[in-house]
Amino acid sequence: MSRPSPRASIHSHRIPRPADWRRVLVVAGTALGLVAATTVGVAFAMSSGGDSGAGGGEPAARGSESASPSPSESPEASPEPTEAPTTAAEADDGLCNRTATGAPEVTLTEVDANVIGNGSEGDTEPLPAAIAATPSGTSWLAWDGTDERIHLARLDCDDAIEGDPIDFEGVDLQDVIADAEGVTVLVTREGDCGPGDLCGGESSPCRTTHMIRFDNAGEQQWNRQVTNLGDGLAGYDDGARFTWWYQHHGRLASDGERTAAYFGVAITVANGGCVDIHQGDRMQVVDVDGNLADHPDAFAVGCSHSWTTRIAWNPDRDEFGMVCATDNACRIAVPAYTTVAEGTCDGTLFGGDLVASGDGYWTAWSQGGEARLEHFTDGPSDTTVDTGAQTSHPHLVAYADGLLLAWESGGALTAQAYDTTGEPLGDRFDIDVPDHDYQAFKPYPDASAAYPAATGDTITIARVLP
Repeated sequence: MSRPSPRASIHSHRIPRPADWRRVLVVAGTALGLVAATTVGVAFAMSSGGDSGAGGGEPAARGSESASPSPSESPEASPEPTEAPTTAAEADDGLCNRTATGAPEVTLTEVDANVIGNGSEGDTEPLPAAIAATPSGTSWLAWDGTDERIHLARLDCDDAIEGDPIDFEGVDLQDVIADAEGVTVLVTREGDCGPGDLCGGESSPCRTTHMIRFDNAGEQQWNRQVTNLGDGLAGYDDGARFTWWYQHHGRLASDGERTAAYFGVAITVANGGCVDIHQGDRMQVVDVDGNLADHPDAFAVGCSHSWTTRIAWNPDRDEFGMVCATDNACRIAVPAYTTVAEGTCDGTLFGGDLVASGDGYWTAWSQGGEARLEHFTDGPSDTTVDTGAQTSHPHLVAYADGLLLAWESGGALTAQAYDTTGEPLGDRFDIDVPDHDYQAFKPYPDASAAYPAATGDTITIARVLP
């Protein structure tokens, strides 16, 4: 039985606290001259053949309280936010009025939340939080609570909680993505292993991965399983594609109508009278009504083994695109498989994030504790940037007219802006929040980028304005 990495440790939990917020401002004084909004996305023609899977689950009727398995939707009360200087109030056109200054400006806004801690940040451990931009520049913030529920709240233009958060069933939070009509969250839930026998190793809970959709009022619209358990298929049955303790982090992307999830998956293969469980990754596309879509970019299994999965939509190419970090020839690859960058399986190969730039793509990755940027179009990298960043887990996001690379430095983050050719812009600057190896910065329509950092009993929203 294939076991790519050690079992994740159990997370301790803390007592929840009501939501509140505080705000501070930090200015990094290096002029960049980056003012235009940039859209994150990337695309590449992938192997097709995404299976619809057994037991995907019918979407709940719009406006229904939940889909099976049914979460108990009990909104979490929140006091009115404390007044603070308003620097990004909603303008007359409904957009957040954040102003570019020509230099990186970092704002830190603390939101009290019953969030789990970072733990050891392993590739099988829970993620504390995820953030998503709306078209107006506000946000949705999701977090994994110490009460063993997933929480979801709207943030206003100043990154303060707006209205009452909701909570719902989930084992792990993976990602969140938003549009003008609502928000979609990627989570794992409890599943069924069934009576099958493992050929070796220790049994572990079988789970499923779901996209769950809410409207702007916080009402659940649908719930779609993107693994394939159900209709008589359990986790320890041949052909199952489910969520085990193996690497299972995932990311979301949208083309404006359909939403795609790219995530790690457990793969059950019969071996005589028992089954082996392997690890790989999977991509599925869901339409606006919560139905699995027959999409040419989707697949049942892509890279194997795979410990980072990155996906984005590229409107210039009209495709979803993906890269993985894989021990199949030890590389950063488009599944399955086109090599982007060759690596070494020495325990330090890590795939960072993916950003579209015209009809090409930038991805960040690291090997031996050194971060690199690679530009590619239809395959192998055509440009390599040795960033000089000493890190094992780089983050990359669209920012202003180019890119923002961020990485852990001491107990905080350091960042560097780049243009679309990979040239650095200005000096490095600090973002005074703790890093998490597997969380993501997200881009905003005003060209800023934001990151949710779990800090004690709070989440600090670190926003970098150009």
